[in-house]
Amino acid sequence: MRADVIFDLDGTLIESEQIWRDVRHEFVMANGGQWRPDAAAAMIGMRTSEWARYLHDDLGVAVAPEQIAERVVTAVAQRLAKPPVLPGADAALHRLARDFRLGLASSAALRVAQTVLAATGWDALFAVVVSADEVARGKPAPDVYLRALELLGADSSRTAAVEDSANGIRSAHGARIAVVAIPNRDFPPDVAALALATRLLPNLDALDSAVICETVRK
Repeated sequence: MRADVIFDLDGTLIESEQIWRDVRHEFVMANGGQWRPDAAAAMIGMRTSEWARYLHDDLGVAVAPEQIAERVVTAVAQRLAKPPVLPGADAALHRLARDFRLGLASSAALRVAQTVLAATGWDALFAVVVSADEVARGKPAPDVYLRALELLGADSSRTAAVEDSANGIRSAHGARIAVVAIPNRDFPPDVAALALATRLLPNLDALDSAVICETVRK
């Protein structure tokens, strides 16, 4: 059957949420701010401008948000030059690319996403790549998924999203896309978000074409 698959990046294909957390934490503490225990979870899904403003306004970093964004994105991109690919990610992408068009809908800055795709060779597998920085609102708003659908020329009823986080699940669901949820181990989605998913998988090894076909039929 004709279908398309749109992936999240951070936490879904690469184990990078911890890198984002560590870089931001180090930056906050080095620039006069105060880190909060819930800060990392609060920023999952935010666009670059949103989390930079959060570091400035809520965590007290005495640096202009534009400079916060530039310096943090640069540090993250450097650390992701050798991406911490999640087990099964490469095989899953190559399996699905044989049968479906693939898109990427990421909250990460485009520079970060492109660094990862180039380093892994995945840039050859994705027909479209969208950063939330390119749309009006970040996840959990549906904008990044709506843009990916538009660029793919895809029908939301024949598209599946693969997500790991609560904000990501809500974003794809808001775009009327059926969601395959593979919960993030360190930042697991809440029960209410998981209830929006069509399929729940334990890991990427379980993700294949049959799962996608069953997901979009429901």
